Amino acid sequence: MIKLFKGMKKYKFQVVLVFVFTFMKVLAELMLPTLMADIVNIGIRNEDIAFIMKTGVVMLGIALAGTGSDILKAYLSARVSMSFVTDLRRKLFTKVQSLSPGEFDETGTSSLITRTTNDVTQIQNLSIMGLRMMIRAPLMAIGGVIMAVSKNPGLSTLILTVVLVLAALIGIVASITIPLFKKMQTKVDNLNRVLRERLTGIRVIRAFNRTAYERDRFTEANGDLTDNALKVNRIMASMFPMIILLMNFTTIAIVWRGAGSIDVGILEIGDMMAFIQYATMILFALVMMTMMFTMIPRASASAVRINEILDMETAITDPDDAKTPDEKRGLLEFRNVCFKYEGAEENALENISFKAMPGEVTGIIGSTGSGKSTLINMIPRFFDPCDGSIFVDGTDIREMTQRDLRNRIGLVPQKAVLFTGSVRDNIIFGDKTIDEDRLMVSAAVSQSEEFIDTLSDGYNFQISQGGTNLSGGQKQRLSIARALAGRKEIYIFDDSFSALDFKTDAALRRALKKDTEDSTVIIVTQRVNTIMDADNIIVLEKGRLAGMGKHRELMKDNQVYRDIVLSQMSEEESA
Repeated sequence: MIKLFKGMKKYKFQVVLVFVFTFMKVLAELMLPTLMADIVNIGIRNEDIAFIMKTGVVMLGIALAGTGSDILKAYLSARVSMSFVTDLRRKLFTKVQSLSPGEFDETGTSSLITRTTNDVTQIQNLSIMGLRMMIRAPLMAIGGVIMAVSKNPGLSTLILTVVLVLAALIGIVASITIPLFKKMQTKVDNLNRVLRERLTGIRVIRAFNRTAYERDRFTEANGDLTDNALKVNRIMASMFPMIILLMNFTTIAIVWRGAGSIDVGILEIGDMMAFIQYATMILFALVMMTMMFTMIPRASASAVRINEILDMETAITDPDDAKTPDEKRGLLEFRNVCFKYEGAEENALENISFKAMPGEVTGIIGSTGSGKSTLINMIPRFFDPCDGSIFVDGTDIREMTQRDLRNRIGLVPQKAVLFTGSVRDNIIFGDKTIDEDRLMVSAAVSQSEEFIDTLSDGYNFQISQGGTNLSGGQKQRLSIARALAGRKEIYIFDDSFSALDFKTDAALRRALKKDTEDSTVIIVTQRVNTIMDADNIIVLEKGRLAGMGKHRELMKDNQVYRDIVLSQMSEEESA
């Protein structure tokens, strides 16, 4: 946690001001009881109205100064804390953005959301309370002890005894609650995971009549978190009444012992009143520190979880001396490429070599699990090969910056992903400078134009979160339009025509061939008719290259490809 809070060095001047204003506030609070004692001991006893008025004016001035300092301290504390947390949230989000898909999946979406929201909130709460209380409480406690001892050293032993009892109580409570607070964040993760699965899979859940089962899963996760939270809060709730009871008994003990001292003339009434106020200040400071101790364990657990992400070594990084290809043609080459997923026993891809030329369409086909999506995810460096190299225009993609590489690629993922906003915003998502003409062309080529014109606001139609107010085919066509809008050297379509009917598929491919005639086009598909006219077809089988060539050649010489084709069409249709 200390490592995380080093980020506050950026605001050290403001933190110093918070300390100064806190010191002024505490000093004011420590002076007031002594001045009140003087009024009782001197002014009232001697019936000196002038002294009472003079001292009262001084007390009013000190109180106003203390209040002003408190307001400034609160303002600066909130400002520093929110600025620090804003920076932290930005760093965390930026780090998450830089993670590779494998690292992203390893941590889990629900956990990353919890760490960016709930965990950061715990740090925010601690930083605000820390700046407001962590400085004030020790100053108040130390100052209170000094002033109390100056009034009556004998009565000070009572305060020492109470402090030791309170410290023991805080220690016992902390030893019980710290492990429970650490568990709480993990349980929040679990609850978020169950809730996210429930919301994203609602159609499947209803289709299989598993609503009651999912409700029980949520109830179990929710109950587990609730039980843990109740256990912690019961302990904390029982602690505060004990502290208040201890403070009241302390006041009674001071009055009882102080009365005897007053009776024998070694203590004045005003000094006893001041002593009670100082004792209350000391105990109140300890209560504030106790409140901090209740927040520190949970914030500490959150800090560990945040640091796990910030310290995560990203596998996909840019080279120190990045290279840029001399030409922008889109020539793509795989040379003996292998890939293995973390924890897997065998390679997902083994010894893959091929070239995809500019102006040509390269089709990739294979059975489910043959490694098609893995292969194309390596092109924009979502994964790096465990062996071999991938080249774009003669340059190893690991020697290029990720930004430069991805600026050359238009990717349409297997699952169409749209963002909240208008149709226009989604099409120009990759480049906000795209002009209206190119916007219209990309919509026409992707066959999106026909349904966009039927929408209530056309290109200004607002897409809901996840594109739930569009059909699967409409979402897929808009994803294709988004990739085409940027005019890239390489286009990758990962099974991107699966939701289209055969008529739309054929029309799209005809328009696509004309619009991408100078680019390298890679089409991954399960449907043979989508790539029958491709310039080169790559056949994958169990992560290995089972064949490569044109449709007719493969039908003659490659049994794997032939089996795939004949499983979808007759011999006559495939000819």
